[in-house]
Amino acid sequence: MQHALVIGASGGIGRAISAELEARGWRVTGLSRSTDGLDVTDAASVTAHLSKLEGPFQRIIIATGALEIGNHRPEKALKHITSEAMAAQFALNATGPALVLAHTARLLPRDEAAVVATLSARVGSIGDNQIGGWHSYRAAKAAVNQIIRGAAIELSRTHKRAACVALHPGTVATKFTEKYLGRHPAVSAEQAAKRLLDVMDSLGPEQTGQFFDYAGKPVPW
Repeated sequence: MQHALVIGASGGIGRAISAELEARGWRVTGLSRSTDGLDVTDAASVTAHLSKLEGPFQRIIIATGALEIGNHRPEKALKHITSEAMAAQFALNATGPALVLAHTARLLPRDEAAVVATLSARVGSIGDNQIGGWHSYRAAKAAVNQIIRGAAIELSRTHKRAACVALHPGTVATKFTEKYLGRHPAVSAEQAAKRLLDVMDSLGPEQTGQFFDYAGKPVPW
């Protein structure tokens, strides 16, 4: 039986991904802050939790992140940027996945096909940014895209059959997006999970280091 690790397994998308993997016959190990006390922004917490895992995992999915953190909302203009909001965005949406990715080489199989996928967002695309705004969130997602690209290059040296990618799930109807659903068409977490897993199933080492949307189409960096 193939084994998947889902980081952020108690969140809307993470929970749906875990359930869909199990429905497809996968064994799933899930970790989250609310259930297990995993704080992805704390290197010691990440090490303590991930060092206990044996693997190998044919899927490692990082489904953590937030659009609003504390009382900080996405900025509509540059004048709304605060150092506190930007630091919080980078800690959760960029540093967190980076700390998890630092452990993936040990957890992935060396001689089997495997996928490491981090949920990013189209708004993190520099090339696709046409309207501005949401500066801290956009910048943090652009940063995690760069981290994924670097991680893919490093992993390719030792894990020849692995793909390490960024995935854009689309607008998903979860607590994460509930204040913004009127602006964009949304899908359920369950539908998003199915689409994302279908994309992962289509990936091979030729696609490592790339950024795809929920339909498997490349997203510009």
